[in-house]
Amino acid sequence: MLRSISLAVALSMTAPAMAEEFSIVDSRESFVSLVEGRELTRFGIRLNVAPSGEIVGRAFGSPVTGQWDWDGRYFCRDLFYGDEDLGPNCQLVQVNGNTLRFTSDRGAGIYADLRLR
Repeated sequence: MLRSISLAVALSMTAPAMAEEFSIVDSRESFVSLVEGRELTRFGIRLNVAPSGEIVGRAFGSPVTGQWDWDGRYFCRDLFYGDEDLGPNCQLVQVNGNTLRFTSDRGAGIYADLRLR
């Protein structure tokens, strides 16, 4: 059991950035055009980010719910993972093909890459 948890954690970590070319998504309209009608996925994670501001999905067997809005150049979300309140965070969003990169703390924190499907 401990080994499966360690594997899940390792697979969900983002590898160091290579020479990837990501473009900044700098408006709500651009962001919505990317996510509308699509699902954001990563090993163990499936999320729907609706234009209405709702976030719904699952991550590693637990529900994910929340709300989002756009503030200047940032995606700002308030998220729950199961019963855990992850709180608000504004994130820089970048795109490369079908990959969206969300970097916490207005681009100064850690990032997670999710695939658009």
